[in-house]
Amino acid sequence: MDRRTFLALAGGAGAAAASAGLFRQWLEMTPAVHYPGRAEGHFLRDLRDGGKLPAPSQVIDTDIVILGSGIAGLTAAWKLEREGQRKVLMIDGPQPFGNAAGGKFGELAYPTGGYYLPLASAESLHVREILFDLGVITRDPYGDKPYYDERAILHGPAERLLFKGRWQEGLIPADGVSALELAEHARFFAEVERLRTLRGGDGQRVFAFPSASSSRDPAFDALDRITFKDWLEHQGYRSPTLHWYLNYCCRDDYGSRYDKVSAWAGLHYFASRGGQAANAGNGAWLTWPGGMQALADKLAAASGVRRRPGSAVSLKRSGDGVEALCFTLDGGVARTTLVRARKAICAMPLYVAARVVENIGAYGFDAKRHMPSYAPWLVANFLMKDFPRELPQAPLSWDNVVYQEPGLGYVVSTHQDIRVAPPDKTVFSSYVALSDRTPEAARKWMMGAGPGELVALASADLTSAYGWKFAACVERVEITLRGHAMAAPLPGFRSNAGLKALRDADGPIVFAHADLSGFSVFEEAAWWGVQAALKVLK
Repeated sequence: MDRRTFLALAGGAGAAAASAGLFRQWLEMTPAVHYPGRAEGHFLRDLRDGGKLPAPSQVIDTDIVILGSGIAGLTAAWKLEREGQRKVLMIDGPQPFGNAAGGKFGELAYPTGGYYLPLASAESLHVREILFDLGVITRDPYGDKPYYDERAILHGPAERLLFKGRWQEGLIPADGVSALELAEHARFFAEVERLRTLRGGDGQRVFAFPSASSSRDPAFDALDRITFKDWLEHQGYRSPTLHWYLNYCCRDDYGSRYDKVSAWAGLHYFASRGGQAANAGNGAWLTWPGGMQALADKLAAASGVRRRPGSAVSLKRSGDGVEALCFTLDGGVARTTLVRARKAICAMPLYVAARVVENIGAYGFDAKRHMPSYAPWLVANFLMKDFPRELPQAPLSWDNVVYQEPGLGYVVSTHQDIRVAPPDKTVFSSYVALSDRTPEAARKWMMGAGPGELVALASADLTSAYGWKFAACVERVEITLRGHAMAAPLPGFRSNAGLKALRDADGPIVFAHADLSGFSVFEEAAWWGVQAALKVLK
């Protein structure tokens, strides 16, 4: 860490002497750093450079093989089971559950990927069906206002923002903001309400979940040819606080800044959702201490799918079916298994699928022209042996955001705990979208950053909130680096012919991943999982 980082942690020169012992302890705390998929990626690269795989030690025959255990793969397995198809094998991929994975410090669960799910909209019938089957929706799943499991509904205080050195409720800057800026805030959200019900000439909502249900009226294509920031400026929005908030939302959902993201995607973030509940307010969220791993665990259990560790190195058609060559690494030593099946669901990110699926160009996907841009993320989980002292303006919330970049704030794992007194320990999960640099530069930095640099970046928002006192409360740190965390919906993603070709593919190999939509959220991944299952069942 450099001198400026030290001063930030110490809370200024006046506190430096008093905190020297704590600071030394902080520097000596080595985080556990995880790079999901890195070893497998390097192994595949070495194969391309002339390395060789050992012959398969096992051959497995099944009817359907699912390659990848993220939300798309799990949803496909769940749908197949519901339709009576049980001769299914899932190859997990380099990390079980992918972006929905989580971990534990003892009994304290924490997320290493996604951590919440909005209430399902009226069009998201597939999500409602899943949540009802898993017990998250308990009554009236297809009504206007389903009844949700109270334990999953986010309770207050939900969110707060550290703005100008003070906490305020909510994430849109308001305290100390001029009347002129507040009027712009109101104008933007009035426009969102108009867009929420707007329909194209085909009768479909312009912005809907799943995005495949959105209108294809060409009158709205122009929104996908400019950035969200450009659209805001064209509409006369000048408020710095509004621009900060909308940029934050794009970084939070897409991993990329609003001056990079398509205007269609930026507006979709706000105008597509509108889920309601009989026992929660409009726009409520669902969350669990371990984030989306709670749903992933439920999906895996409900599907009853056989799962095996490993990653696919090749997938090809063979006779009337398919063959998938898979491998595991044990101490750097590869072991291979050949899976033969009638059908394969390729539920891998496209940057992986392009290297694994034999002749993927034959499906109409050209990796050089059609590959999405991928945004990197850093997720750090701090095991807290105590709660740091809070500033007085607003209480500790589930989501705590600082008015700065590139951090996205931190969530509190025990927030949904309903005990009267706070628990003795908790986990603060810090999220950073490295959107202050290009994805390539961010990935390069990730590969070379030392533990001190990683902790300094991961804790930047937390030290802004608590100063040097934060370090005194930390017992352990786990950091997860995702170099290709999510596809970013840059201008033109709606007209990407390669993605459409893979969405339409229907044969021995079909595709299922949120990448097919061009952006990574649960509703999209689940949609393509369901569609893939229906194709292989035909």
